[in-house]
Amino acid sequence: MTSGLRLLVASVVVLAFTGTLPANVLAQPPAFLAKWGTSGSGPGQFNIPLGVAADGAGGVFVVDYGNSRIQKFSSTGTYLTEWGSPGTGDGQFNSPLGMATDGVGDVYVVELDNRRVQKFTGAGGYLTQWGSPPDSMNRLFVGPYAAATDPAGNVFLVDHDGQNIQKFTGVGAPLTQWGTLGFGNGEFVNPIGAATDGAGDVYVVDFFLHRVQKFTSTGVYLTQWGSLGSGNGQFNNPAGIATDAAGNVLVADFGNHRIQKFTSTGVYLTQWGSFGGADGQFILPRAVATDGAGNIYVVDQGNDRIQKFGDILTPATASSWGRIKLLYR
Repeated sequence: MTSGLRLLVASVVVLAFTGTLPANVLAQPPAFLAKWGTSGSGPGQFNIPLGVAADGAGGVFVVDYGNSRIQKFSSTGTYLTEWGSPGTGDGQFNSPLGMATDGVGDVYVVELDNRRVQKFTGAGGYLTQWGSPPDSMNRLFVGPYAAATDPAGNVFLVDHDGQNIQKFTGVGAPLTQWGTLGFGNGEFVNPIGAATDGAGDVYVVDFFLHRVQKFTSTGVYLTQWGSLGSGNGQFNNPAGIATDAAGNVLVADFGNHRIQKFTSTGVYLTQWGSFGGADGQFILPRAVATDGAGNIYVVDQGNDRIQKFGDILTPATASSWGRIKLLYR
């Protein structure tokens, strides 16, 4: 595993809109809303951000890899607090890569070099941990990269080097696992991200196979999509993944410097982003997350910043064809 692969993280947040919209509106990408972050070690600065997650209270958490810390912001990017320092003790980090939040607002942080998951309150209070070296329950991670939680409070750990997904309770009791090295259905070559939906299904980003695989919560294979390329529905090393309240799937297409959006069965819906440092552009988007308000947060790794997107819907007057348009402003 190269050091470059360790620096992959992406997060995005999406707004769910209920109702029926014309097909041309459904295909529109979300609007750019905000950005925050510059290179550095001060509050609100980042040294290779790799992961992002949002809670139900409007908090946004970012894995600041190079600074060995977690930073917490408001949904508009106002700095709130931080915790962590280099080390192996409780609340310290050694190569933090991914993170997730659960329904009560607790935060799970995945560390590569400490080979463990640490659990905190939303304010950074240490709660528990599990992982390697093998503990009393013989729980072992080879190369943990990312995590996701489901509505029941379970935690899914992506073991990038172990080529598997491991499922735990919210306090670390092992439940099941699936996956092995390979190219077939349910097999992986360096999985790097995961997300769950409201039904409990699990989506896994298969980095080197340029695809997304979908499973039940117990690991039964359901479907997959993606191939190497830059066309709609294709990927160049996809890195991060998230779902929105409508069940749509957002993928951080790391090598193509864009975000792609799909239905839960892999039907392509839209995309946004290109290489660069302007608003709405990315350099190696690593992670994506969504919040309950339908916002989307993207870790723009190469620009050391977070970008926020969402749908700004403004009712307009009836158009010439007699329907009300929803304008993206």
